[in-house]
Amino acid sequence: MAFESIDELARRLAESVPQGLRSVKDDLEKNFQSVLRSGLGKLDLVTREEFEVQQAVLARTRQKLEALEERLKSIEAAKAKTKKKKKAKAKKK
Repeated sequence: MAFESIDELARRLAESVPQGLRSVKDDLEKNFQSVLRSGLGKLDLVTREEFEVQQAVLARTRQKLEALEERLKSIEAAKAKTKKKKKAKAKKK
């Protein structure tokens, strides 16, 4: 999460404080920012950019896998065809 979003969330939290505590609004906002950054820092999160890079890698890998599966099917089909021909030839003899 970007720091701007954390700052915005902290600001909103500070604004939601009851009127009687508004005098400490700035301190509360700073504390909210600190707590949010600390809490989010402990999570094992990746950036959007890192996620998108891995998503692209996965898509390319999936395409390669599908191509290899098709290639394997055609090789197996050719092998089966060759086997049938050899069997048929052997029967004729």
